[in-house]
Amino acid sequence: MAAHMNKLTVLSLAVMVALTGCSSDDDKNSNNILAVDNQIAVGSAQCVNGGVETQSGVDTNTNGQLESSEVTHTNLVCNDPATSLTSEQLASLSNNAWFSDAQTKLASAQDAASKVVTESGKAKNVILFVGDGMGISTITAARILAGQLQGEMGEDHQLSFETMPYSGFVKTYNVDAQTPDSAGTMTAMASGVKTDVGVIGIDEAVERGNCASGKGHELVTSLELAEIAGKSTGIVSTARITHATPAATYAKSADRNWEDISDMPASESANCEDIASQLVNFEKNLEARFSGVDVDGIEVVMGGGRRHFLPKDAAFNSADAMSAVEGDRTDARNLVTEWQTTYPTGTYVMDQTGFDAISDDATKVFGLFNESHMQYEADRANDVAGEPSLSQMTEKAINVLDNNDKGFFLTVESGRIDHAHHAGNAYNALNDTIELANAVKVAMENTNPEETLIVVTADHSHVFTIAGYPKRGNPILGKVVGVGQTEPSLAADDMPYTTVGYTNGGGFRDLGNETDADEGYNFAPVTGRVDLSNVDTTTPGFHQEALVPLSSETHAGEDVGVYATGPGAHLVTGTNEQSFLFHVMDFAADFVKAADEKVAQ
Repeated sequence: MAAHMNKLTVLSLAVMVALTGCSSDDDKNSNNILAVDNQIAVGSAQCVNGGVETQSGVDTNTNGQLESSEVTHTNLVCNDPATSLTSEQLASLSNNAWFSDAQTKLASAQDAASKVVTESGKAKNVILFVGDGMGISTITAARILAGQLQGEMGEDHQLSFETMPYSGFVKTYNVDAQTPDSAGTMTAMASGVKTDVGVIGIDEAVERGNCASGKGHELVTSLELAEIAGKSTGIVSTARITHATPAATYAKSADRNWEDISDMPASESANCEDIASQLVNFEKNLEARFSGVDVDGIEVVMGGGRRHFLPKDAAFNSADAMSAVEGDRTDARNLVTEWQTTYPTGTYVMDQTGFDAISDDATKVFGLFNESHMQYEADRANDVAGEPSLSQMTEKAINVLDNNDKGFFLTVESGRIDHAHHAGNAYNALNDTIELANAVKVAMENTNPEETLIVVTADHSHVFTIAGYPKRGNPILGKVVGVGQTEPSLAADDMPYTTVGYTNGGGFRDLGNETDADEGYNFAPVTGRVDLSNVDTTTPGFHQEALVPLSSETHAGEDVGVYATGPGAHLVTGTNEQSFLFHVMDFAADFVKAADEKVAQ
């Protein structure tokens, strides 16, 4: 091809010389003919595949350069279309960071696929992480924030669980509801059976609030099956441990609100056991349900909700009690004492100091770190007695549970993502999501990927969205600043607006450095737009605007993500019913088979 172009160039020059030779002998410029070859880049309008443009003319000013005014002839030679891709032609791809990163990801995905364990029962351990209210938009925004907190632009950052080799989607609706609650959704994940809004561990035949209607319709959960199979079990949550999500792993209740006996109508409490009592009596209740079964009870329980375990008597208040009377129980029972009596070698803790003293070889751990829910991660330092983080509790739980040669089942919930969204405070929702990612990272680093299935998902999402056209790297909690701009974009009302916001909820609050999102409930819902020109929307206490004013922001009904690694993880793909996740975990660990063999003995 190059030889072809050279021939053409020589030919054009020969013609030029011949023409000039016809001029008069006294033409003083006849010996000042110049020719210049200009390379044409690939993709140009003249030659899409590149080529050479030869310009020739007389150097009339004898400066040795061919200037545009001196050009008398132009010859264009375009390259022929490529018949193969050469390394030079691919350089623009292979030298591009986006291209090479994708090639690395492809290699990693191929490697993961080659190591897939397709045989059931190969998972010694199973860990289920639930980000309560952690929808796709929450993950995206948290990813960006996490990257920006590390000095990155943020968009290309990845949270720990986003690096897992398998992912898919989960449909979250309840049997009777398009937009779900946590009781029905977690029951589906824990038992493999979808059920109604507001009921825990019972199938859809139950009438919410009717104790008798649930009799005979109780479901069996993965935690219960693991117990029967001889594995160690654990529950960790930043919410009250009696709250819907953690409760769905161990309790059967016709109403999620029956956290202690004071929450139950007298007509129902006579025939049904409250959720806190079911937790303390878990071992006894499970053995009563299945003849001949001998279990040793849940090894690790850590979360909030102390009020549901203590009598309604100030004499039983803990050191960090927020209420004049911390306990809510009206039956005078002290369930903490009852647990200690049942497990005399167990360890009960209620603060950071007690947590730090827990031995990795502890046989039983019962941690209740707050009267109600545990603190938001950003607010944790303000706790009176001190609280461990979700990642610290996860690591401790794994260290304790891993002492069992038969393996373990562990559920870890980041419960306060949900609460921050309900309060309309993205700052805390995203920071608690980041902490969940930290906890997942701890789990990945402290378990063997060849024998541990880790699943990360959400029970439902929220009406939280990322909007506008902000430029790359724009603070995710900031106001929208367009591409190429330095000042915030203005809406049709000539006021700036934030990138993240809510479809409904309490709306705007400017609480500055307040790290407790729940402080927003002290104000009435805001209707209409607010001029944010002089408001720092990135502070912990800023609550985003909401389109529809409500006392509290609501759940959303769209699908949520699910991410997995370890034996059986390859089953996490496509779009699935939420109940499918139980079956993935069962496939991986043979929960049903192992438990059934125990019952049959």
